[in-house]
Amino acid sequence: MLKFMWRTLYRAYERLLTQEVARGEVPRHAAVIMDGNRRYAGRMKKVTHFGHSRGADTTEKVIDWSWEAGIEQLTIYAFSTENFNRSEDETEALFDLIGLKFDEMCEDERTHARRMRVRVIGDVSKVSSSLQKSIETVESVTRDYDGFHLNVAIAYGGRQDIVQAVQEIANKVHKGRLELDEITEFTISEHLYPAGGCAVPNVDLIIRTGGDTRVSNFLSWQANGNECAAYFCAPFWPEFRKIDLLRSIRVYQSRMTAHHQNNIHRAANFVSAIGKV
Repeated sequence: MLKFMWRTLYRAYERLLTQEVARGEVPRHAAVIMDGNRRYAGRMKKVTHFGHSRGADTTEKVIDWSWEAGIEQLTIYAFSTENFNRSEDETEALFDLIGLKFDEMCEDERTHARRMRVRVIGDVSKVSSSLQKSIETVESVTRDYDGFHLNVAIAYGGRQDIVQAVQEIANKVHKGRLELDEITEFTISEHLYPAGGCAVPNVDLIIRTGGDTRVSNFLSWQANGNECAAYFCAPFWPEFRKIDLLRSIRVYQSRMTAHHQNNIHRAANFVSAIGKV
């Protein structure tokens, strides 16, 4: 009886949040640091791979929820450059799991119905050959889609992203294909991952699970210099729910409302100052 009441209350709250979020502006680009898979497995007294597997199930749900909410671009942090410090067994098992999910995306009717384009950002030369093959396949299958964009960060680091962009720009300057005075913020932005152009755009909302309040070298360039909102929540990634995503969007909307109100207030003060002059 208690479980039934809890589910009823949860569904009612989820419906309320959905209605509230639908009345406001939705972030075009949301990015997620999926933290807590290993701690979740430890709490459940299971092996590490159990946490990663449950986390992959949550990722699939979040893709669904993001698309339903109207988010145009979702970037997920699947494997950082720092994660290479983990054991070889865990790393290889995680690469196999990611590759399996990419293979399933190629066959999933939702991928094609939504016209979801999948791209990987990071130094993919460092991952296993089987995962490289899965990446090549899913990117090829979805290359012409433009309905929803899913960016998966693998072997990725924000600083590394900027370094490789600067190296590519320097190489173009060296070869005479680019002049120094032509380099702008836009130049750097367009040389960020993924390779081959169409870099990941500025982030509107960053979400991190697992209780930590830091961004861990994630999209360092794309998340700074703009009005990016941040939402940190306690649940481990396998426990992340739809209401958590909706709450994060609501935080973004509150941030945007405050920003707009501040701009109006400053404009009014400026007009008042002109009148006094």
